[in-house]
Amino acid sequence: MSNTEDKVIAIAAGKQIRESEFNQFVGNMPPQQQQYVRTPEGRHQALAQYANYFLFAKYGEEKEYDQTDEFKNILAGARTELLSQYALTQEVQGIRASEEECKEYFDANKDRFRKGASATAKHILMDSEDKLKEVKKEIEAGDKTFEEAAKAYSSCPSSAKGGSLGSFGRGQMVPEFDAAVFGAEETGKLIGPVKTQFGYHLIVVDSVTQGEEASYEEVKGQILQQLTNQKQNERYMALRAEIIEKYGLEFK
Repeated sequence: MSNTEDKVIAIAAGKQIRESEFNQFVGNMPPQQQQYVRTPEGRHQALAQYANYFLFAKYGEEKEYDQTDEFKNILAGARTELLSQYALTQEVQGIRASEEECKEYFDANKDRFRKGASATAKHILMDSEDKLKEVKKEIEAGDKTFEEAAKAYSSCPSSAKGGSLGSFGRGQMVPEFDAAVFGAEETGKLIGPVKTQFGYHLIVVDSVTQGEEASYEEVKGQILQQLTNQKQNERYMALRAEIIEKYGLEFK
């Protein structure tokens, strides 16, 4: 947008507020708020909120609040946080997965991108792998049915329904759980323990529909985002290790 198009839409405490900077302010809002700001009333309220920053900042300067030790400490903390975020952004923003990497990943993981894949399953969730193994033995010995064991031992709310999770699509569950269910060789068999971020799962798959194979064009955006995030995270971890080595880090 040129300067001739970037019109002044408000003046607060002598500060000219241009449309471009206000739009940037709106762009940093949560999506739900952005929808409201699209209405005339919402836009006026958001502009008034943005103008308040300059009005109260001017007032704070006149009262010399910016000269207090408390404010200076807050400002120093904010500077450290913002500079940290900016430095990391500068280091990773140019990192992006290549087309070749995306295609290679797709070819090696085509089953993960099937359209319409769904399953029905039930599970038992516990925080101890050893305890879950004992429960598995009870079920295998016939001392309890899977549903009875789920009601007795599972920490998941699904325990009330005998561990049933109902029907769900591929990718709706955490990756380890998803892989165990859709990779099951046959239904009705005990699978696990399977470790996820929630704990340890014992799973029974009731049915699986693998769906149709997606084309690369349909999923390349998803793969690009996933691999780019992975590469940026790897850079972050490597950079963090370099910085710790250079500047030091010690927990007391």
